[in-house]
Amino acid sequence: MDAPKEAQPTGEFKCQLCGLTAPYTYYGQKPPNTRSIVLLEESYVMKDPFTPDKDKFLILGSHCSLCSRSVCIGTECSLFYSKRFCLPCVNENLKAFPLEIQEDMDKRKPQQKSFPCKKADTQT
Repeated sequence: MDAPKEAQPTGEFKCQLCGLTAPYTYYGQKPPNTRSIVLLEESYVMKDPFTPDKDKFLILGSHCSLCSRSVCIGTECSLFYSKRFCLPCVNENLKAFPLEIQEDMDKRKPQQKSFPCKKADTQT
């Protein structure tokens, strides 16, 4: 008569850049209830709350491989290039990344600069 046990949160993940917080149920490379999935990095993972399928999960974030801060996988906070890097570390070490990554970061800059302008417009 007992209901099947749900994965209980083992802690709370917090992105040190954007402040995203979410409970995580696993940290590592092989989430539970996944048959043959091995993640490319140690990640904070939670069960997907949008499906009853216990094999489904969401990756919340990981640690920057340079500075070790916790960062979400959002494109405004980090990128994965063989390892996870927070965007401040990417920008500080941009010349060490391949040209493709450098060009991608150049495309992101106008978007990042536009955020303060949008906030200013809403105040008027």
